[in-house]
Amino acid sequence: MPYCPNFVSIKKYYKMELTNSKILVTGGASGIGLGLAQRFAEEGSTVIICGRREAVLNEAATNNPGFITKVTDLSTEEGRNDLYNWIAENHPDLTALVNNAGIQNWMNLEDPQFLERARQEIVTNIEAPLHLTALFSKLPSLKTIVNVTSGLAFVPASRIPVYSATKAFFHSFTLSARHLLKAKGIEVIELIPPALQTDLGGVGIHDFAPPVSGFVDSVFEQLKAGKTEIAYEGSVAMATSGPDGLQVIFDRLNPAE
Repeated sequence: MPYCPNFVSIKKYYKMELTNSKILVTGGASGIGLGLAQRFAEEGSTVIICGRREAVLNEAATNNPGFITKVTDLSTEEGRNDLYNWIAENHPDLTALVNNAGIQNWMNLEDPQFLERARQEIVTNIEAPLHLTALFSKLPSLKTIVNVTSGLAFVPASRIPVYSATKAFFHSFTLSARHLLKAKGIEVIELIPPALQTDLGGVGIHDFAPPVSGFVDSVFEQLKAGKTEIAYEGSVAMATSGPDGLQVIFDRLNPAE
């Protein structure tokens, strides 16, 4: 199903501009980020993608002529400041920021590298998009921020405990940012994907899941309808269920061993 008609979503008097816009997608060279970037380009917008892996960025640009790339390490404050300063100098007409970049570590509390890997997720999934939101909200041309959270923000999967917690944090922050940036005329949109066929967490882990293309189709249908909280398939129930429904989902995600 493209989206649930009963899913309550905040509507604005305006919609995200999808044509003739300039949009930055973090982590835009693969997975959900690439799918979104490709569709933004198809809609007639100029797309900038950034990430740490230059080879992957170059491949995405080769396959998608017109993409602008920027090698950036968002896990460092220096890298985030550099990205903002580069945008402000070279693309001061940027209209939208898509906070998509994230990492997912499958681990348990007994993992000898648990704290180190947890810190990696916290920096990439929380610190980076919070910092970018604060930076880019100062850009006079900015009209929209899109935050990619997860259905796991509402119901955690214990095999990816820190990832789930970072998405819950990011969901909460997104609600606050929507309120805080309203006076500046910046719209804040939340995308709430379910598990999709990407390499997030490791190659092959999510082969069972729906393809990214269906999610992207639904996202753009809902963006054009003016929605600012966008879920898809399994994440609709995760984002809208009451306590009993959430417990059922939790038990399904976390079967007794």
